[in-house]
Amino acid sequence: MPSPQTASPRTPAPAAPAPAPVLAPALADDAAAASPTPPRAGRKQQTRQALMDAAHALMDAGTGFCALSLREVARTAGVVPTAFYRHFADMDALGLALVDEVGQTFRAAIREVRRHEFEKGGAIPGSVRIFLDAVERHRSQFVFLAREQFGGSATVRQALRQLRRQCADDMVADLKAMAQLTHLRTEDLDEIADLVVKTVFATLPDMMDPQPADLPEHLRPQTKMVQQLRFIMIGAKRWKGMRGAFLAQRDGAGARAALRRR
Repeated sequence: MPSPQTASPRTPAPAAPAPAPVLAPALADDAAAASPTPPRAGRKQQTRQALMDAAHALMDAGTGFCALSLREVARTAGVVPTAFYRHFADMDALGLALVDEVGQTFRAAIREVRRHEFEKGGAIPGSVRIFLDAVERHRSQFVFLAREQFGGSATVRQALRQLRRQCADDMVADLKAMAQLTHLRTEDLDEIADLVVKTVFATLPDMMDPQPADLPEHLRPQTKMVQQLRFIMIGAKRWKGMRGAFLAQRDGAGARAALRRR
């Protein structure tokens, strides 16, 4: 009688691999160091940019920066609220980052305008068109600039005023290189640059809002900007200072009096 065979122990089937966890960007920051790609620094920058983009999206929808909440920005970015603090100390710090972002874009556009004017001899309408193209490419950034220069956050307002001064300082160096303005003092050039930059900043809010279809061409923000800049530059080329203006006025009054005596 054959001896009964001893049953061999059954080998357990291998367990199915656990599904990879779906990490929110905030948790991904912690896991990035263990992953060869993308590097931790790159993943962290992605999350930081996602928070900035979320703030832009909320402001594009009509919410002012001062009315944004940290939780709302984090939720829109797809991160947990605690992740916000890995990138920004508070909402003011986020606001300053947004100012820095639009500042880099604004000054890059102005550099392109300067190249158009000084290397190619371009006129004011062409220069304004270059700037407006930059506004369209980065509309969300300029919506932020246009609205928040008068917004409720004092920190952001002060940073935008500083940006305006920096842009004016950049322009002074360009104005000094213009042959038509060599008769002006540095103080005069400071005032002209300030007028130009303030004109651009002041026109941006109107440019960001939809315009009525029947609005006359001369009242459209783009047209008004061109005309106002023309007036500024024509006045700058003819400006002789306060003493010169007084003498011109006196001479004109004398000439008119002489004509009346005839």
